[in-house]
Formats: sequence, structure tokens, C-alpha cells
Amino acid sequence: MGTTRPALTDLLRPSEEVAEALDRGAPIVALESTIISHGLPRPRNLEVAVELERIVRDTGAVPATIAVLDGVAHIGLDKDRLERVAGEPGLHKLGFRDLPAAAALGASGATTVSATSFLAARAGIRIFATGGLGGVHRGWTEDQDESADLDMLSRTRITVVCAGVKSILDVPATLQRLETRGVTIAGYRTGEFPGFYLHSSGEPIDWRIETPDEAAGIMRAQDELGGPRTALIVANPVPRDEQLDPALHDRVLAEALASAREEGITGQAITPFLLGYLVRGTDGASLEANLAAVRGNVRLAGRIATCWSRGD
Repeated sequence: MGTTRPALTDLLRPSEEVAEALDRGAPIVALESTIISHGLPRPRNLEVAVELERIVRDTGAVPATIAVLDGVAHIGLDKDRLERVAGEPGLHKLGFRDLPAAAALGASGATTVSATSFLAARAGIRIFATGGLGGVHRGWTEDQDESADLDMLSRTRITVVCAGVKSILDVPATLQRLETRGVTIAGYRTGEFPGFYLHSSGEPIDWRIETPDEAAGIMRAQDELGGPRTALIVANPVPRDEQLDPALHDRVLAEALASAREEGITGQAITPFLLGYLVRGTDGASLEANLAAVRGNVRLAGRIATCWSRGD
């Protein structure tokens, strides 16, 4: 099943390859750019960015890495722009709320899940692959810290393939919030919600699918039924033999949370603090588990995109 390409503006610019794929209804997978600019050290960040695009191509789909450069949202990056995102210091980290300001002020930045979801859907791309989603933070009853990802997914018709939500978050509360917002979750060959670094969070989910065809079928049913334009989350766990050791994860995360409390770190600073602590406290093992999850998600997203494009 192809997509209808919307009228685009000067602020939203597909690459030639992506524009051609949109015109002929070819499979496309959107990729975020925050992992390139903020999630990995140089030069590995560029190596991973190139690798993820190659994985998409190996499935028969077209990669569309998304970033904002000089106020223009680029849907698909050529070699020079990909290198710029990987190497330019001081790039902003852009959520959806930041996009109008970045456009008006000619700023450059990497896109988070909320911004990538919006821009991909705006361009006519239906499938997006990432590592883990944001969600409800621990201690929400005190500071009401919740990722903008959840609101965006509650009003954007896109399919996000991910390894659950970041394990530093309140997973049960996040699942409850997604249910309240009407966001469908399907576990890929699992009946438990993935734990990002871990194969399972231990939390059950209602729907299980076994094939990319079944994910594409849910997408078609969303469109045929109508209603609010909510997302579909395809929850794809990191393989057990590539997950972070659960005991190490639990110990280091407990230390990270205690350290954050002692240092009074809250708000937007809490996520990078905790993730950085996990990388250091696990000697990089958490980063490797994250990358294993991302690779699997990108591969599955490409297969779903191919099924969706041909109407299987």
C-alpha cells in the first residue's frame, strides 16, 4: 500500500531519493538523528548512522534520516548532511515544540522521537524506527515529568518500532498513559513489554504479532476504522543474548537514581544524567545493548515498510 504524498513547504525538504520513493509509493523508514549527534561518541556516531541506513536498504526500503539544518527539516540526508549532523558541535536537540522556533531562527538540530514522528508523518512516511521511547518519569506524582513523545504518539498516525521505553522511566505508568491516550501496542513475538536494555520489563501487553505482515495489517485496520489518528507501537525486544545483564542493570540504575536525588537533578537533565551513569557504570555494556536493540528495530521496520508498501 503506497502513501499519498502531502503538499510540502519550503521548511520541509525530502531528499531526491526520498521524494522519488514517496512518489512511487516505495517502502521508506524514518530514522531519528538524536542518536547521531547526542547519543554516541565520535567517530562511532557516523559509523552507526551509516550502518543503520544500510540495514534499511538491505530490507528493500529507503532510509530517511531526519534532521533540521539551517531551519529546514531534511527528510533524508545525503552524505555531506549526515556527516554534518555527526560532526557539528552544538547542534540543538529538537522536540516537536522546538521545530517552529528552529525554522524561524534558521537553527540546526537533531530530532527526537516527537519531532521525528511529526516530520515523518508530515512528509507522508508511515514507519519510524528508534531505540526506546520517552515516557512517564519516576516520581511523576511529585513533579509531573512526562515525555512529549506520548502526546505526539496520541495524535500522529505513524508506526514506531522500538524496544519499549527507556528503563529509567516508570514503565507501568507509561503503559497506562498510552492506554489512556488510545495508542495501540503490539509485541513482536512477545507478550511482555520490552525493557529497552532488557529483553522484558516484566509488564504484560495485550496484543502479540508474529510477522511484519501482521503489523501492516493493523496499520490498514487503523486507517479503515478511522477515529483519532493515533500511533501504533511495535514493541520489539532486544535478543536475550544481547541484552544488558539484568542484575547489573538493576544495581547500576539504583545507584544512578540515588545519585540523581543526592545531586538534586530533575527535569530535562535527569534523562541524560541517568543514561550517562548507566554507560559508565556498566563499562559501556548498556550502550552496546541499546545499539543491538536499534539494529533489530531498524531491520524490522524495513520489513514492515516493505509489507505496507506492497499491500500484503
